Amino acid sequence: MSETRCGFCAIIGAPNAGKSTLVNQLAGSKVSIVSHKVQTTRARLRAIFMEGDSQVIVVDTPGIFNPKRKLDEAMVENAWSGSAEADVTVLLADARLGRNDDVMRIIDGLKKNGTKALLVLNKVDLLRREVLLEISKRFNEAYEFSDTFMISALKGSGVDDLRKKIAGLMPAGPWLYPEDQAADVQMRFMASEVTREKIYLRLHEELPYSSTVETETWEEQKDGSVKIGQVIYVERDSQKAIVLGKGGQMIKLLGQLAREELEKSFERRVHLFLFVKVRENWTEDPERLRMMGLEN
Repeated sequence: MSETRCGFCAIIGAPNAGKSTLVNQLAGSKVSIVSHKVQTTRARLRAIFMEGDSQVIVVDTPGIFNPKRKLDEAMVENAWSGSAEADVTVLLADARLGRNDDVMRIIDGLKKNGTKALLVLNKVDLLRREVLLEISKRFNEAYEFSDTFMISALKGSGVDDLRKKIAGLMPAGPWLYPEDQAADVQMRFMASEVTREKIYLRLHEELPYSSTVETETWEEQKDGSVKIGQVIYVERDSQKAIVLGKGGQMIKLLGQLAREELEKSFERRVHLFLFVKVRENWTEDPERLRMMGLEN
């Protein structure tokens, strides 16, 4: 029997580079929430994939950007610590944006930390080959990447080669999780993330990043279903009104969308109850950030 391998791979990058989409492609299932809004991933999520005799635990980190609030600082610190703890670091960059300020800030961080990294250029299906080659050259002039991959995380093209490369770099060792497990995410946290994604998708213009979701109750029912109670926290009364909607229509829709996805994910009936509360300046509260998995 051949030797098993197991290790951690951190995917870092600027906000909206496509990290969560790539993680879901690698894992073969929806593990991380995906939104067209930047900074969607707040805490590190772990997805798991098998490739040959290798088990890879992929860490989807928050986008690295210039922090302005305590929440921002905690998210950026979270991303860098995810990279520091990993066996393999992948820098994912939106090929269309090239070597911009956000990416150069991350490259400077890799240099400072002495971190070896794979370069993965995403969204390459939107650019001509000769343009891509020039972009790749410019990136590799800025930093000595151990390898370069060109992919479309959304369409899945190029991801198989990347998956094999990452798996081959894992250290020898026993698997940490069952072979069929796709994510190391507590069910309660995953339920909160699903609802948070629905808020982002439906209220992307009206509501800023001042919202979070916490699963406060989780009750197993005798018929095999689960009763989940969640609180959507916002910072102001005006934001609460947006989440509730006219006559409570918006929160009803959010609840319906989240429940449908949770029932698919958990493969069981879900009774979901949503409440909205105002908690001023929660984005500056260290205790609240710790509860979200953002140590600071």
